[in-house]
Amino acid sequence: MPGRHYNRRPNTRGIAMTHSDTIPFAGLNPDCILDALESVGYRCNGGLMALNSYENRVWQIGVVDGAPVIAKFYRPGRWTDAQIAEEHAFTAAMAADELPVVAPMAIGGKTLFNHGGFRFSVFPRQGGRAPEFCEPSILEWMGRLMARIHRVGAREAFVVRETLNIQRFGIDSRDWLLGSGIIPIELEPVWAGVADQALDGVRECYERAGQVQQLRLHGDCHAGNVLWTQDGPHFVDFDDARMGPAIQDLWMLLSGDADEMGQQFGHVLAGYEMFREFDDRELQLVEALRTLRLMHHSAWLARRWNDPAFPAAFPWFATNRYWEERILELREQIAIMHEPPLVPR
Repeated sequence: MPGRHYNRRPNTRGIAMTHSDTIPFAGLNPDCILDALESVGYRCNGGLMALNSYENRVWQIGVVDGAPVIAKFYRPGRWTDAQIAEEHAFTAAMAADELPVVAPMAIGGKTLFNHGGFRFSVFPRQGGRAPEFCEPSILEWMGRLMARIHRVGAREAFVVRETLNIQRFGIDSRDWLLGSGIIPIELEPVWAGVADQALDGVRECYERAGQVQQLRLHGDCHAGNVLWTQDGPHFVDFDDARMGPAIQDLWMLLSGDADEMGQQFGHVLAGYEMFREFDDRELQLVEALRTLRLMHHSAWLARRWNDPAFPAAFPWFATNRYWEERILELREQIAIMHEPPLVPR
């Protein structure tokens, strides 16, 4: 919008500059990984398999005379020890309520360890497949499980972990991107204007919803973080756990057009309200939260560009086409946020 100005850092290399000059996870080689596990009492058999993870580094490690375990090495500088401790306490509380969550294992009374300059935790291996969220019975099951998780999440608040809000996910993401030099210069004014309009739409959605309850959430509730077995769903990876409205953990279960999402949410809600009442005002936030996630995702990619894994996995990120698609995407969200909210069917 006219009158809004941002400081643009020069980018002489043609890629986004980051706040850190170091490469994350440099030095985290196989010997370091195995030594880390042995430092907390495991005898490793040399079996080592990398699992899919961009934010952290996650490995399945073979153990002598036992089942393999999962070691998660936390990205340096992402969370403080206190923030990780809150995540672990949350998963421990859910496990104590017999919820199917994969919590870190306590070793000598601790769940967070240091070795070679890296912080890590150890988890039991959990098998399973990705769920099919299009199935009504699965959606109802997920609704029941999310309600039980939210009951635990509502008992107390995170003190040091982040809150999902307009400032953190929207304004900070916009400002960081405009200061990073990653957006092609000829598209930057267009993207900035559309981003500002999108944030105005998000604010309007929050105003329509009014004051809604904030509770501890999974925060990143997509199919990739759910493993389905014959016993049902198992939640993994609470790395994005934060404070926010309950709907954040529900809208990501939905897909398709408005009618399809309405039908799907009807099944989710049928399961959810068996254990916890849902505040219908939060339906006003679905598209606002989707918009914030889209902006935050672009900023996340830009912030991680000094990690060699990111240019290799997302080579299209710094291209004109990527930002042209993001401009169109935000324009679509601006229009959708002015439409009536999702209606469960």
